[in-house]
Amino acid sequence: MKARIIRLLLLFSALLIISCDKKSKDGNNSNSAKQPATTRKDNLNISILLDLSDRIDPVKHANQGMDFYKRDLGYIEAIVKGFETHLRSKPVRQDNDDIQVYFEPEPLNSEINSLAKKLKFSFTKDNTTKASILKISKQYNLASNEIYKLAIKNSEYIGSDIWGFFKNKVNDYCIKSNHRNILFILTDGYVYHRYSKFTEGSRSSYITPEFLKALKLNTSSFQTVMMRNDYGFVKANDNLSDLEVIVLGVNPAKGNPFEGDVINEYWVKWLKEMGVKQPIMKPIPADLPSNLESIIQSHINRNKIHVDR
Repeated sequence: MKARIIRLLLLFSALLIISCDKKSKDGNNSNSAKQPATTRKDNLNISILLDLSDRIDPVKHANQGMDFYKRDLGYIEAIVKGFETHLRSKPVRQDNDDIQVYFEPEPLNSEINSLAKKLKFSFTKDNTTKASILKISKQYNLASNEIYKLAIKNSEYIGSDIWGFFKNKVNDYCIKSNHRNILFILTDGYVYHRYSKFTEGSRSSYITPEFLKALKLNTSSFQTVMMRNDYGFVKANDNLSDLEVIVLGVNPAKGNPFEGDVINEYWVKWLKEMGVKQPIMKPIPADLPSNLESIIQSHINRNKIHVDR
């Protein structure tokens, strides 16, 4: 009888240990669900490539609604606000986020280059404070306004080598491991620079209004014509699958109702051939920043729960 009681006690103790162990594991799983480990998607690396060609000239490309350089400034403001929201959405200990501005080629005005350096921010757990986050918008508003003012005043528009930027710099400048890499390109959609102008068969490293006009892509069958002749940009890079690209400010020339669609076709085909999975052209033609602000910020902070800090 005594032996039987001892066996029952041992069995009860074993069941109790198993039950406690299971609860402990369940509890740990529950905590893990509430506080997931940091992933690459929690780290943002945002780059903004500015096209400072004559498209920003308020005289040559006057617009009654809003000058195009002012639209750029509005887009930049929306991007920066989205970045700030991202920083406030996660604990400081997880911060590993960057935002910066680039030009290609480097502007001739050294003052513009100095201003651009002030727009490079890198946040980690060691330097992030509420004050440092609030500083971003102020710095970007002041410096970006001055950059455009100087570029317009100098009126030395040498073009924008977007093709060359993708060939030579995008990997080093815009892609960081363990980050969600987003490149915003502010441009009218035309790509031209005298040092990167060439063709390979029916492909080119550039497009201009005159170039597209010569191809006679001015009917609703433009896609068929482009596919048949293999029109498009020469591929400048490979394996950009770790980069998101969003193009803002496209401004097609007047006279061809399909010009914007042709520009879109060139860009999307080019970016996809280089490995960019879902390039975004928003919208065509260029819209007011107030209409795009929520779209830009929502894309930056998709699936984010805002936690103010």
